[in-house]
Amino acid sequence: MLKFVSVERDMPEKRAPILRNQDFDEIYAEFASAKAAEQASRCSQCGVPYCQSHCPLHNNIPDWLRMTAEGRLEEAYALSQDTNAFPEICGRICPQDRLCEGNCVIEQSGHGTVTIGSIEKYLTDLAWENGWVKPIAPKAERAESVGIIGAGPGGLAAADVLRRAGVQVTVYDRYDRAGGLLTYGIPGFKLEKDVVLRRNDQLAQGGVDFRLNCTVGEDIGFEDIRAAHDAVIIATGVYKTRDLSGEGADADGIVRAIDYLTVSNKLSFGDEVPDAEKTAYDAAGKRVVVIGGGDTAMDCVRTAIRQGADSVKCLYRRDRTNMPGSQREVQNAEEEGVIFEWLRAPVGFSGAPVNSVRVQEMRLGTPDATGRQAPEVIEGAEYDEPADLVIKALGFMPEDLPVLWDMPDLPVTAWGTIKATYGTGLTEMPGVYAVGDIVRGASLVVWAIKDGRDTAAAILAQLESAKSGAKGMAAE
Repeated sequence: MLKFVSVERDMPEKRAPILRNQDFDEIYAEFASAKAAEQASRCSQCGVPYCQSHCPLHNNIPDWLRMTAEGRLEEAYALSQDTNAFPEICGRICPQDRLCEGNCVIEQSGHGTVTIGSIEKYLTDLAWENGWVKPIAPKAERAESVGIIGAGPGGLAAADVLRRAGVQVTVYDRYDRAGGLLTYGIPGFKLEKDVVLRRNDQLAQGGVDFRLNCTVGEDIGFEDIRAAHDAVIIATGVYKTRDLSGEGADADGIVRAIDYLTVSNKLSFGDEVPDAEKTAYDAAGKRVVVIGGGDTAMDCVRTAIRQGADSVKCLYRRDRTNMPGSQREVQNAEEEGVIFEWLRAPVGFSGAPVNSVRVQEMRLGTPDATGRQAPEVIEGAEYDEPADLVIKALGFMPEDLPVLWDMPDLPVTAWGTIKATYGTGLTEMPGVYAVGDIVRGASLVVWAIKDGRDTAAAILAQLESAKSGAKGMAAE
């Protein structure tokens, strides 16, 4: 260990942009065993590991890095799995530059962070190849059941914990495949779909009952789900797109990011997609403008490049330093040919279908009490940006679940998110819990996984408490 002074940071090699732009395959090569051990050996084994404290799951990163450096790879995988139901997913899509790696002590001292995410990905892929990933096999079955609404990362993480404890678990989801945004929102070049599907298969083979193509409020009522289970977890995520304003904002050719990415992923699966949808969401030969600066915007611009767009530009109203998305993703996008227009905001659209975006130039104003600088308009600084396809990637808001589910008593905040107790996910409605983005608002996959695991633990504690209480009453 402690080799950071003599061994430089070294990420897995990326495929050349001219090659990776032609497909939706993973852009990074795999670490070889020797390279993973070498990079893991750079860890300084901090007494207070900031990488661990800044990981939402508090993964025991220094210990599994040491095990990797020592060649104890199966032990390293087992340790990483202890705190994370899906380490191979987090290793691929977590913004490590803002979380574990961004807070690495040797990064702060100028030696370059340990490549934590790549090593995590390497360990778990190796575990699948070598059969170290064991089937879910509860020591004993329990009679209690939990219904989970939503098969995204929060719901699946809760299902994993509950099923391993022997609880009967049913997951209800509107889509035809489990995974939520992991399956239909994130492109394959960031998260290969077989990686998600094999975890789905593991859960199904372990006894999780998936009710797919099942929309709550239409195919089944929320109260019916409550009646069928001892507890219910709401893990729907947030799918309502923040909208654009300005003249022409409803023109044909202006589409939602979630629809654009879903169609692209369905085509990658080989699913049948109506010709009209294929045409509307195909960037081939078009001048594409993506509006937004988060990770969803990065997914859209890089997908458009792969679809063969004539040009791809990303408009964001703040500068590069203040964008919410991963800097690593911005770099990847720039390498692939995306042009970023910083300090730019749309104010109108021309054409039917759209043929241009009216763009307002911005500047950052005086910092507020938090240090955040609000964008300000530069008067008289406007221009027209040609566009045949405009993709709205402005973030997501919760759907109106009390109305959709005919549950006016469902406790929600002024923003439409579910009111739930931090750490347990318990709502004011007896036996009903909520996790992930439907509580937090649009956030990271790793936070949804944490919420799912924490809430599953809280439900298990509640079930045990109820069981103990029943035994005590019987004894009396």
